[in-house]
Order: sequence, then C-alpha cells, then structure tokens
Amino acid sequence: MAEIHYDKDIDESVLRDKKIAVIGYGSQGHSQAQNLRDSGFSVEIGIRPGKSRDKAIRDGFEVKSVKEAAAEADVIMILLPDEIQPAVYYKEIEPGLEAGNAIAFSHGFNIHFHQIVPPDDVDVFMVAPKGPGHFCRRTYLEGGGVPAFIAVQQNATGNGEKLAYAWAKGLGAGRGGVLKTTFKEETETDLFGEQTVLMGGITHLIQAGFETLVEAGYQPENAYFETFHEMKMLTDLMYENGLTGMRYSCSNTAKWGDFTEGPYVINEDVKARMKKVLEKIQSGEFARNWLLENKVGRPKFNALMEKESNSLLEKTGRDLRRLMPFVKEGKKDSEDITENVAQ
Repeated sequence: MAEIHYDKDIDESVLRDKKIAVIGYGSQGHSQAQNLRDSGFSVEIGIRPGKSRDKAIRDGFEVKSVKEAAAEADVIMILLPDEIQPAVYYKEIEPGLEAGNAIAFSHGFNIHFHQIVPPDDVDVFMVAPKGPGHFCRRTYLEGGGVPAFIAVQQNATGNGEKLAYAWAKGLGAGRGGVLKTTFKEETETDLFGEQTVLMGGITHLIQAGFETLVEAGYQPENAYFETFHEMKMLTDLMYENGLTGMRYSCSNTAKWGDFTEGPYVINEDVKARMKKVLEKIQSGEFARNWLLENKVGRPKFNALMEKESNSLLEKTGRDLRRLMPFVKEGKKDSEDITENVAQ
C-alpha cells in the first residue's frame, strides 16, 4: 500500500522563510494563494491584467507582473492553463531564475511532455490537489482538506521533497492525505481519469442517457432529473461511503438494475477503448494533438465548447436550476467561470 503523509508527519519550516509567488489567480491560483496565506505563509501574486488581477487585489494580495513576482521569489508556483505556461515561462519566468530557486506546478503536463525544460540548478516539484480550486478552498475553510499528490522532478538543493510536502500542508492537503508520485504517473493518470471517467466518461454518459429518453418521447425536464440532477446525490454518497455505501441508500430495484444492466452499457468494449485512450496519452499523441490545436487558434475546441454549452440538456438544466435558488450556493457566475479558464 502506498505511504500517505498527514499534517503530523510534515515539517513546513523549510518553506517558512521563502518568498512565494503564485503565478495566476484562477481556480487553483486563488485557492492555493489564500490557503497558504491562511496557513501563515507570505504570498504575492504574479498575473496579467484582467478580472482575476482585480480579484487578487480585492482579496488583499500584493499583486505584480509575472516577471517581477517571479524574479523576486524563491519558490514560484505556476498555476496558469497548461497551454499558456510554456510561453509565459520562457518569456517572463526563466530570465529571473537564480540557482537554488524552486519552480512548482499542480499538473505535470508541461514538464512530462518537455514543453518546459528548467535549468539544472533549480528545484522542480509538483503539488497536485485532487479537486477543483473552489472546492479545495471551501474544504480548507470548513476545517478539512483535499488530498494531494506531490512529486519532485529535480532536487537541486536537496530540499525539493521537503518543499513539496510543506506546500501541500499549507494547502490543507495534509488533513486529507499527501501521496508521493512522479510527474509521469500524475500526468498520465490525471489525463486518463479526466478523459474516460471524471469528465469524458460521466458527461457523455449523462448526455447519452438524456438524449435516449427525450428521443423516446419523454419530457426533457423528466429526463434531466433522472439522468443529471440525481448524479450529485449519488456521487456525494460514493465520496462519503464508497460504492457499497451508495448502494445501501438506494432501493433493491435500483441495485438489481445496477448489477445486471450496468455491465451491458459499460462493457468490455468500453474498457478496451479506455485502454486505447491510455495508449494515446502514454505515447504523447494526445499531448501533440492538444498542442497543435492551440497553435492554430483552437477552432475545434471552440466549436465543441459552443455546441456542448447550447445542447438541450444544458438549456433544460439552466432553466430548472433558476427555479432552485439553493443550487446557486457556492457557485460562480458564468463570467467568473470564463475568466478562470482564461487566467
């Protein structure tokens, strides 16, 4: 069994006297910066002009340009979108690096696929919370913590691993558990989970179920509640009690359908296609395709975003959620969501 570290196992003193710069103030940026500050660390923000910059100022941070913040810092956490990181790194971060500095990431994509190649005399580590930034922040404020992975790619000073654990503890991850991994393992498993289960799997399973019911003549509102709305209740139960605990809360009729019809829908052919997706990730094919899509202005990405955002499922859901004001609690409006993607 993998060794998991908790707050009691971690000495954060190695990070206490460091100047910390968080680059970017989107979903992960705002969460990590605020959690670290609340844990007693001194943090400044490096960011481009925009709504996220204004928000960082409103939240009480010292805000500077990326170049200035990076040049002054001992530890630089890069929390920009994967596709933006290389250009910003080479133009605004690398020129100010000094021997003994540390650069950090929350996803291994650009290090693993060699889009960013740091100099040999700096530490390179990763702290990857296993949850979206807004959830990590909310959990921290509630006294809990989202588990995190840590990894060290370069340990120039000998303190890379200690810095990673200390950062994770500052985020509150030590309350939930910190697991050591590698940049390769985190990158490939994270991409696989997103594409086949957490996003690509769940979203398209819901969409297919919704469309099947609507095409059979059922009301879209009925189909929405049966294939989409109840998903949160089930995932909350799984999060708290596992699959067995979730099934305990459901009827025997539901369990029988789960056991007998579920494997018919999600069968060995699905698993075989999952293996093909994993092969594309491991070979670098997915990364090459995504990097190329960005180089040509993301035409396919933008078209798919537009199509998915305006599906009947999404339109039905938006109408129904407007009638449930309690659902809005803890949720950002569409402008905030768009800004977080951009920053």
